[in-house]
This record gives sequence, structure tokens and C-alpha cells, in this order.
Amino acid sequence: MSPTRERSDTRAEVTRRVALAYVAALNAHDPEAVAACVSEDFVNQHASSLGQGVVGRAAYRERLPGFLADFEGLRYEAEAVIADGELAAVPYRLTGTWLGASPARHPISLRGVFRLAVRDGLIVERTDYWDSADFRSQTGQT
Repeated sequence: MSPTRERSDTRAEVTRRVALAYVAALNAHDPEAVAACVSEDFVNQHASSLGQGVVGRAAYRERLPGFLADFEGLRYEAEAVIADGELAAVPYRLTGTWLGASPARHPISLRGVFRLAVRDGLIVERTDYWDSADFRSQTGQT
């Protein structure tokens, strides 16, 4: 194996480990652990019209408790981690109960994909792809 290929494989494995650690932190409902997976200048983007992006670890960390509180039993099941160098795609199934406006409780199951860029062992960019219409339908917002 050439030295270039070996370095590429190493970057891909680091990217894979970072992606799995990020999903595990989300599943632990631990804002500190989630924020520890991202860089100071982290860029969080959503392809969904319901998602709201944010820039910076501090701003992302500030939002996490509210997001995690919106879902009882929130769980991301990573269906795969496809890593190529410093990029990863993580198709997932999100399940849980969306609490919405009290007393609403809506079980949900959504499929989506994280696109992650990793540098120096931290996620520098995340784009989350999921279907707003599917979420609205499952939560009685149609």
C-alpha cells in the first residue's frame, strides 16, 4: 500500500470514529459531549426548511438542551458510516416522542443523513438532510 493511501485510510478511520462518537453523544442526551465533538468554528446547516443553522460551538451548545428536551427517548440509529478522508455520510433513523406544544406527544420515526466534515478530530461542518413534510405529518402539523 502506498504511503498516500495509508494516510487517506487513517483520515477516513478517524472521521468514522468521530462520526460514531457524535451519534453516541446525541443518544446520551449529553449537550457537553455533543459540543465536545465539534470545532470552535463549527457550522451547522439543515437542508430541511424546518431546521435552523448555527455557527460556532458555543451557539450550538446553547441550543442543544432545548432540542434534546423537545424529544423524549430521542435516538439516532446510524445505518452506516461512509467515510472518505475527512468527509462522512451517516444515514440515520431518528426515533422518539416529539413533545411539541403541551400536552401534545407524537411518536416519530424519521430517516435522514448527516454530512460531516472532520478536521483534527472534530466536526467542522454538519449538514443534516431530513424531510420536513414527513416530520409535519407525523406531528399533526399538516
